Amino acid sequence: MAQISLTFPDGNSRDYEAGVTPQEVAASISKSLSKKAVSAQIDGRHWDLQWPVEHDAAIAINTNDDPAPALELIRHDLAHIMARAVQEIWPDVQVTIGPVIENGWYYDFDRAEPFTPDDLGRIEAKMREIIAARDPVRTEIWERDRAIAHYRERGEPYKVELIEAIPGDEPLRMYWHGEWQDLCRGPHLQHTGQVPADGFRLMSVAGAYWRGDSTRPMLQRIYGVAFRTKAELAAHLTMLEEAARRDHRKLGREMDLFHMQEEAPGQVFWHPNGWSIYTSLQDYMRRMQRAHGYVEVNTPQVVDRKLWEASGHWDKYQEHMFIVEVDEEHAREKAINALKPMNCPCHVQIYNQGIKSYRDLPLRMAEFGSCNRYEPSGALHGIMRVRGFTQDDAHVFCTEEQIEGECARFIDMLAQVYRDLGFESFDIKFSTRPEKRVGSEESWDYVETALENAIKATGHPYTLDPGEGAFYGPKLDFKLTDAIGREWQLGTFQVDPNLPERLNASYVAPDGAKRRPYMLHRAILGSFERFIGILIENYEGKLPFWLAPRQVVVASIVSDADGFVGEVTDMLRKNGIRAEADTRNEKINFKVREHSVGKVPVILAVGAREVEERSVSVRRLGDKGTRSVDLDTLVAELSAEAAAPDRR
Repeated sequence: MAQISLTFPDGNSRDYEAGVTPQEVAASISKSLSKKAVSAQIDGRHWDLQWPVEHDAAIAINTNDDPAPALELIRHDLAHIMARAVQEIWPDVQVTIGPVIENGWYYDFDRAEPFTPDDLGRIEAKMREIIAARDPVRTEIWERDRAIAHYRERGEPYKVELIEAIPGDEPLRMYWHGEWQDLCRGPHLQHTGQVPADGFRLMSVAGAYWRGDSTRPMLQRIYGVAFRTKAELAAHLTMLEEAARRDHRKLGREMDLFHMQEEAPGQVFWHPNGWSIYTSLQDYMRRMQRAHGYVEVNTPQVVDRKLWEASGHWDKYQEHMFIVEVDEEHAREKAINALKPMNCPCHVQIYNQGIKSYRDLPLRMAEFGSCNRYEPSGALHGIMRVRGFTQDDAHVFCTEEQIEGECARFIDMLAQVYRDLGFESFDIKFSTRPEKRVGSEESWDYVETALENAIKATGHPYTLDPGEGAFYGPKLDFKLTDAIGREWQLGTFQVDPNLPERLNASYVAPDGAKRRPYMLHRAILGSFERFIGILIENYEGKLPFWLAPRQVVVASIVSDADGFVGEVTDMLRKNGIRAEADTRNEKINFKVREHSVGKVPVILAVGAREVEERSVSVRRLGDKGTRSVDLDTLVAELSAEAAAPDRR
């Protein structure tokens, strides 16, 4: 029998017979490891403990103490266990696919009757019975014809279709959880008892077309969440409750910020309060960009397909573009245009006007560019996922030698913006060259080193994501963590030599030769719509005073104070504070409660005593008590607070 060498994380190697399984390797090390093992890593690939290893490799044995692989397995096994439970309760139900997703899994079923909340309880109970049985999990590789015949005999047409779509050189793995069987790439745990019975919950049922095609059957998708322990599950469910309380759609209604309607799917109708947030944020970003050397431009909304063909977007992105056909005068055919889904090709058109010298670089070009992209209706989500949006988009045209400095400069600017908006820290993911790419290895080496040096120079931690860069260059992604622990990917920085090449951009080098500039794609907020949604949820609607759309409400306690209410309101407005008067014939407690629901940061109550003393009674949002302040002191205090962070 041939021998192979397996190298462990500590650098030591052992020889085994070819075909050894990771379970056998774990047993050769210790009984304890054999019992705790859940899977392995073979040359960085996640590997089932039952799969044989036929070649020299690096090996690591995963246990439940390794969160990422353990959670993937738990969630993957639960998808199978749930499908088994459904078919044990309702044998006529057909199963389709059940992938792992963030925090859990889903599985799609073809069933005539809709699942009900009571059904979810029955399924959960059956799943716990299966887990308690500790049924073994085993796997085999089958020939394609055998697998197709097997599923046809069982009346599972969806599985037959899946097999027919799998490339011929890919092995067909069949998994059994007890006597129940499913087609799956794996890996899986070794018995059903390795799944924590108190670490999962079935959450909801939704409709889903088979393979995402609206012409195919509508299936029922059951979602579940799962974690390694009961405590982790409880923490996640608490977070979901908190997220529901902070939902920007609910708060948007309460604060009268925006609405959506079916006549314009995925488009935002901004109300005055919401537009106030939008413009305040945009004004701040405009000042920040000017301070960091950007020039602002504006480019057309509708652009001929010729530009999108030249840039490469027509072939690769057409399904996400809104196409516009126009009967041009004297033209034989209709002119085909598209609403722009991104700004970069148009920015190159501005760059290409006139000859550029190396002395003109770097050229930092920014646009609050309105873009339109087709998103499936099922993917739309408030103002977080829309079809029409505005990016805080910019492109830097520079030489290769300027990339490192521009990257460091951008990270410093991004860090300042995030701090000003209440996010003290962020994570950087550095994605390097993919397997399929353009450009020389020397160029990739240089650019990747430049980005890594820039990150190190700014002192921010980062993680590597090997092979996940764009085909034309490496990129940085920036993630924020909000007040309840959710991560949001927002900023980006991408190095692109490809688009300047495709669109014939150049500059005159010191030696008089024409050279291609590098194009650096960068954004900080991403889209204003999504970022405002994140801000609303992060602050639970209690936005920083400078961003709050309704900063102050001056409310009368008695009608005799109405005149002074107007005087106070006018004085605040003249000092740049967004103030409103409320002189309705309502009790002050009613007014305070109503404006508190609307998340007004400051409510000023004015009665007979305040009129006499020329003072106001100040109530801050979230505070139980009030304080009396003279008018001049209050105006000075609120004027300072109303200034944007870059103006303090």
